[in-house]
Amino acid sequence: MELLLTASVDGLVMGLVYALVSLGLGLIWGVMDVINFAHAEYMMLAMYATYFAGRWLHLDPLGALPVVVALAFGAGVATYVVLIRRIAGAPAVTQIFATFGLLFFLRYLAFAVFGPNFRGISWPLASGAIVLAGVPVSAAKAIAGAAAVVTFAVLHVFLQYTKAGKALQATAQSPTAALALGIEVERMYALAWGLSIATAAVGGVFLLPFYQVSPTVGDAFLLITFASVVLGGFGSLWGPLVGGVAIGLIEGVAGTMLAPTFKLLFVFAVFLLVLFIRPVGILGGQQT
Repeated sequence: MELLLTASVDGLVMGLVYALVSLGLGLIWGVMDVINFAHAEYMMLAMYATYFAGRWLHLDPLGALPVVVALAFGAGVATYVVLIRRIAGAPAVTQIFATFGLLFFLRYLAFAVFGPNFRGISWPLASGAIVLAGVPVSAAKAIAGAAAVVTFAVLHVFLQYTKAGKALQATAQSPTAALALGIEVERMYALAWGLSIATAAVGGVFLLPFYQVSPTVGDAFLLITFASVVLGGFGSLWGPLVGGVAIGLIEGVAGTMLAPTFKLLFVFAVFLLVLFIRPVGILGGQQT
């Protein structure tokens, strides 16, 4: 029983991390129906930015967070203006190949600039463990989980209680109707991309203290982030949160209690089962 509790708590915390990385992917999917296969590469770049902020500016992750998130927001807007705006009305296959191309461009740019070596940091604030529900959990993971909860809450408040957030929701529901109401749809799309990449950057900042970065680190999160969004359901802010936590719990419990080597097998078996019963996902059809 104690082992099950330990696996569940650890899986819950890791699930929150998955949810945080998935949040921006779900946002873009919900607003523009565009699949961004390069999403995890922006998380990778945020991890590098956090690493060099510590090495060159002596900033810990909390100190680097505002700078990294601001740069990521700008990168998201630039991505929309330079690339996505040109393919927004193209067939889905064109969008898929364009974002796949972006993935490889960013990855091999990172290889060229940073090299293939793994890099990590030591953050005294996140060292050791804290006790949750009587279970010791890595402090770094717990901080990342808390950052996920705060990020979801902040984005929820933004969407529900600000003019720009309501305009973004209107654009997601019907760009034509939003345009008729005087909403600048292009600006909303750029905002959505900025927010998407900024949330991925938050994940990267808090992931680095317990997960080393290399140009291929996105591979470990790409399938998990897509599965989190699809499992949680399209059209809901909370979909990635529900999906990410569900995947973290399945991975943690199955990996600990059954077979660690095949933990992803159990994750995707449950994923397929849920979609067979409810193709729109757990929260599919619900609005933010």
